[in-house]
Amino acid sequence: MHGACEANFDGLVGPTHHYGGHSFGNVASTGNAASVANPRAAALQGLAKMKALADLGYRQGVLPPQERPALWVLRDLGYAGTDEEIIRLCANTHPAYFAGLCSASSMWTANAATVSPSADTGDGRVHFSVANLNNKLHRAIEASQTRRSLQAIFRDERHFAIHAALPQHPAFGDEGAANHTRFCRDYDEPGVEFFVYGARYWGDGRKPARFPARQTQEASEAIARRHGLDPARTVFAQQHPDVIDAGVFHNDVIAVGNLDVLFCHEQAFLDQEAVCAELASKQPGLRVITVPAGAVSVTDAVRSYLFNSQLLAKADGRQRLVVPEECRNTPAVWAYLQELQQGGGPIDEVLVFDLKQSMQNGGGPACLRLRVALNAIEQDAVNPAVWMNDVLYERLTHWVTRHYRDRLHVNDLADPQLLSEVRTALDELTQLLELGSIYPFQRSGSDA
Repeated sequence: MHGACEANFDGLVGPTHHYGGHSFGNVASTGNAASVANPRAAALQGLAKMKALADLGYRQGVLPPQERPALWVLRDLGYAGTDEEIIRLCANTHPAYFAGLCSASSMWTANAATVSPSADTGDGRVHFSVANLNNKLHRAIEASQTRRSLQAIFRDERHFAIHAALPQHPAFGDEGAANHTRFCRDYDEPGVEFFVYGARYWGDGRKPARFPARQTQEASEAIARRHGLDPARTVFAQQHPDVIDAGVFHNDVIAVGNLDVLFCHEQAFLDQEAVCAELASKQPGLRVITVPAGAVSVTDAVRSYLFNSQLLAKADGRQRLVVPEECRNTPAVWAYLQELQQGGGPIDEVLVFDLKQSMQNGGGPACLRLRVALNAIEQDAVNPAVWMNDVLYERLTHWVTRHYRDRLHVNDLADPQLLSEVRTALDELTQLLELGSIYPFQRSGSDA
């Protein structure tokens, strides 16, 4: 019998992975616009990370990509004709938003939803609130499919509650678990849920001046209410507006936490001392590792994605940090990580992964996974076909190799053959992962 754990559900990179520069405020995304992508390499890099963590004994699940191009959105926008006619017309007349409707951004499943484990919620079930992602068109269209995918994996309503996205209005801008973490002694014990927002929509308060604040305080508060969280064990904090303007578009680009450890930059939060004091008062024994700007600048943190890392518990009570290769290639960051491992603190191991394809679009290890704390009964209630193991890894590797292109430029998205390739691949994937008919092309006559 396995015990309670924090499972990671990573997003499979989709076949239309490209560099379109769709995400204003994400400097890696915009900086690599129009570069040539390799969808096959991107998916294989993600699978390699999943398999490595599963081999280390972590519970690792797989979340499917979404169907792209999003033809149902184009039909809602008034385009008519065959699929091929619509693709050619929109690609020729509106190439920018057509490329956005081909985005493989659902691979960053840290933005799929916010998750509260059963030990924290009012009804004793694991609650998921699908993120509306309404700040960006290419992401705002993800919510309905995300909910269907989650329902196909977490099917048992006795254990799981999957909420629809909050209203699609800027007041409730919600970017999911990228702005949420949880502190606890063990995963099946009550914890402190920590929500970080970029700004408050209504009323006064500091806001970033250059880039948008994608998460609102109002959205975070709404999620806490619908999940039935105890206010005495919930903390809301504002991300520092200056770091948002420096390219820190989500909290998970400047801070990460797990169990009783918070690893963050000294400029992560507004009124940071008060934030850490409140967390410590509600979660006694919390250990905060604060990285000074003198050691790692915000610029280097964004360039390397040092904090967009995964903190993973080890059997000896310490933790390991999963970072992208870019950390090793940033001298100040790599020097800091060497000191961190040898410093006698809670983080004593660093694992480095090559995630270049994802990183060039603005997403690192933490972006690629949705964390779900589960007790033993809940783990058994998850669709078993999505758990990573030797057999699934081999099947998915072959699936990617057969169906994915090794070169994709934004101009290639107008090729109608790509849609056929995507649908063939996803139809097979739903069988591999035993998901049922979850995609629009499989659901004749239904809305996306």
